Amino acid sequence: MNFASYEVGGFFDELLTDAKVARPGARNLMQSIQSLPPGEFARRQAAAERVLMQMGITFNVYGEQAGVEKIFPFDIVPRIVSATEWSVLEKGLKQRIHALNLFINDLYHEQKILKDGVVPREIILSAKSFRQQCIGWKPPRGIWCHITGTDLVRHSDGQIYVLEDNLRCPSGVSYVLQNRQVMKSLFPQVFAASKVRPVQNYPLKLRDMLEYLVPDHTATPRVVLLTPGIYNSAYFEHSFLAQQMGIELVEGRDLVVEDGQVLMRTTKGFERVDVIYRRIDDDFLDPKCFRADSMLGVPGLMESYKAGNVALANAPGTGVADDKVVYAYVPRIVKYYLGEDIIVPNVPTYICAEEQDLRYTLENLDKLVVKAANESGGYGMLVGPHSTKSQRAEFAEKVKADPRNYIAQPTLALSRVPTICTGQLAGRHVDLRPYILYGKEIFVLPGGLTRVALKEGSLVVNSSQGGGSKDTWVLADSRSCETEGVNGDATPVNHAGATLCSAV
Repeated sequence: MNFASYEVGGFFDELLTDAKVARPGARNLMQSIQSLPPGEFARRQAAAERVLMQMGITFNVYGEQAGVEKIFPFDIVPRIVSATEWSVLEKGLKQRIHALNLFINDLYHEQKILKDGVVPREIILSAKSFRQQCIGWKPPRGIWCHITGTDLVRHSDGQIYVLEDNLRCPSGVSYVLQNRQVMKSLFPQVFAASKVRPVQNYPLKLRDMLEYLVPDHTATPRVVLLTPGIYNSAYFEHSFLAQQMGIELVEGRDLVVEDGQVLMRTTKGFERVDVIYRRIDDDFLDPKCFRADSMLGVPGLMESYKAGNVALANAPGTGVADDKVVYAYVPRIVKYYLGEDIIVPNVPTYICAEEQDLRYTLENLDKLVVKAANESGGYGMLVGPHSTKSQRAEFAEKVKADPRNYIAQPTLALSRVPTICTGQLAGRHVDLRPYILYGKEIFVLPGGLTRVALKEGSLVVNSSQGGGSKDTWVLADSRSCETEGVNGDATPVNHAGATLCSAV
């Protein structure tokens, strides 16, 4: 496999310069790929697909046929992030999550940011994910957004932007862990030479964060993962993470609230639950508090939570920061609470609830991407340059009917990564979803899920829309020996002096 016929195509390429020269961090990878015998690279791609199928790494697709299970497509050419660039991204993500946590807490208490007019009151009060029931609630340790997946994109000018925040039940981290396991088996020598930072400690970090939410006097906290069940699109991830953390995977019917305590049914009788990592949306958590017709949640759960008898991650009400209209105000939110300029900027955004922005949006639908405030998975959006005149006319009516529900952004020329397409390497557009844990400290997983739009020319990377994934290699800097071993997790450091992380 070589890059002689590969076309950078006028986009920022994550591995190659415009002259098709490997970027510094990608040189070992490029040399390894080009040194393989003819057909070997394709054989390794096929081997990866077989392994993933045997491992059952799947997701469910709704719509065409309820609960259709598919293998999540995976491409073995990784995305590489330099140590220097990652340092900036990590700092920016920690800043963003810190500010958003303060913002959410303020909204459900004093609402100072609304009183000061930094964010319009009507924007928050009309947000579908703002929970009046949560006003006055105090989550354990004062943390609302424990697990966040923040979507990043790079434009053709090389600048990385935050595309959106996912603070309710962000998914995809299981693919990060499984992709890495497969890649380590396929390219062990490249891992040793490239000094890739580890990701396999994520389940341990996640469990530590969840246990941190329990009062200090609880010696052996019980943590469970609450899933909607086997027909949920991310059920594989739910079961995988529960297994990796060594905790029980439960459904609502496995839990009951008695005397204000959450109890789990076991073969030994009822046992108390201290922390629930919930993968169920707010609406379905407790039929006594939210949707009365929910069959997925636990009656009385919110009263137990409010009383401080159980912790929930993420806290109910965090979804208000997922709202794509609220997203447009995040630079102001960071400045308001932290007194700092935002490190990783937002994509420039037009808020259709504002008259001037609405007018501009309607006049330029052919140039913009228009998104509904609370949709995900690539749905509820118009990609103007790829739309027809009739599609734009139909979408314009939706926007005019409910301008609060829409934002618009310029169409970005998303960066690309070489991807195997019909036996050849071709550029395909990507984004990146790092995962952030907020516990005693804020931890950012080095890398995250690189999603790739497998359809030629497509900018939609979501799995439900034909996207796949790649492994993301964050390179360690020269001062660090925290790198991925080929037979385990991070290679160790001898703190007495000599490092133990030479060639593996």
